[in-house]
Amino acid sequence: MSLDLKSLVRTIPDYPKKGILFRDITTLIEHPEGFRESVEQIAATYRGKGITHVAGIEARGFIFGAGVAIALGAGFVPIRKKGKLPGETIGQNYALEYGVDTIEIHADVVGPGHKVLLLDDLIATGGTAIAAVGLLRRTGAICDDAAFVIDLPEIGGAEKLRAEGITISSLMAFDGH
Repeated sequence: MSLDLKSLVRTIPDYPKKGILFRDITTLIEHPEGFRESVEQIAATYRGKGITHVAGIEARGFIFGAGVAIALGAGFVPIRKKGKLPGETIGQNYALEYGVDTIEIHADVVGPGHKVLLLDDLIATGGTAIAAVGLLRRTGAICDDAAFVIDLPEIGGAEKLRAEGITISSLMAFDGH
C-alpha cells in the first residue's frame, strides 16, 4: 500500500504574504519513505521513455530532479539563476510580476539527440517552467515532458505548458492559491 503523499505536505497560511496558502514540501522530503516514494513515482512515469537528462529548476527542483535522474540512470542538469553557474552558459529571460529574471544552464550540457525531462517541486503560474522549456529546446534537445510534485491547477501554469506542447505529470494537486 502506498503512502498518502499529499498528507505529508504542510500548508502554511498567509506565507509569503496574506491570502497565500504555501505548500511546504520540506515535510515531505523530511519523511524518508515519503521522499523515496515521491522520487520513485515520478521516475516510474518516465522509465523506458528514453530520458537522457533530468533538468531541475533551482532550488527545490534540484532535490527531486537529482533523485529522479539517479533512478532513471540519466544525467542531471541544474537550471540556475543568472550568474550562479561557472563556465559558459546560455540563458533565457522570463517575466516576473515586477520585472524580468533570467535562468541559465551550461552551454554544453545538452543538445541534439538528448531527451530532457523538466522537473520542479511545484507548478503555479508556469513562467519559470515555460522559460526552462524554451532554454532547453534552444539547445536542440527534445523537451516534451515536465513533472511536478505539486500542481496548483487554479493558477493555470500546467495548462500554459500544455499549450506549449508539453505533457505534464504531477503527484498531487491542491485547490486554492
